[in-house]
Amino acid sequence: MNSWLNAIDGIIPGGISTEDFVVITKTDKPTARKMLQELAANNIGKFDGDTIQFDEGDKIQASILAIKKGVLIDEIAKHLDWKDFEGLAAKVMEANGFSTIRNLILTKPRMEIDVVGIRLGVAMLIDCKHWKKTTSSALATIAQKQIERTKQYVAKTKGAIAAPVIVTLYQDKISFVDRVPIVPIFQLGAFLDEFYGNLENIHTIEKESQ
Repeated sequence: MNSWLNAIDGIIPGGISTEDFVVITKTDKPTARKMLQELAANNIGKFDGDTIQFDEGDKIQASILAIKKGVLIDEIAKHLDWKDFEGLAAKVMEANGFSTIRNLILTKPRMEIDVVGIRLGVAMLIDCKHWKKTTSSALATIAQKQIERTKQYVAKTKGAIAAPVIVTLYQDKISFVDRVPIVPIFQLGAFLDEFYGNLENIHTIEKESQ
């Protein structure tokens, strides 16, 4: 199990040699090569036998793989940061045909939106919750804050129709709080596939006609 936590530390965007991966992951070369081969077999990085190329988002993909192997989420969380999480959310959206904006800042009042995805005239505003377990009441507060960010976005964006969405690692299935979807990162692709067919069930905000 610990070897997978070490492997997560070794996933750095760009090219890395097997030797450097050995040093970073504090393992031996046969173990490192085996991990790199398994990562590549799961479409995490491109391994040519000597070096591996990692992309943004690969670290969280490896984390999801580690979860499937039984590594505790609490342990994985210590090896990740918010950029890893937001990077994967944006990557999944782009793969599903969305144009994305990361870390959009709104002013008066100042608010930050982690990821905005736009497709077919509708914006999806994603708040990525970074590795913290939450209670039902806390989720309700998080959902309400994202609704407020979405209202601000619509007010400041011409012709916008937008939906607030929360993406998390801890959920085991898609749920809704005040019609705001709470989506586990590993189900984000499936959620995007069905997003437009489910709009009537999702809290959407549109600028009122003047």
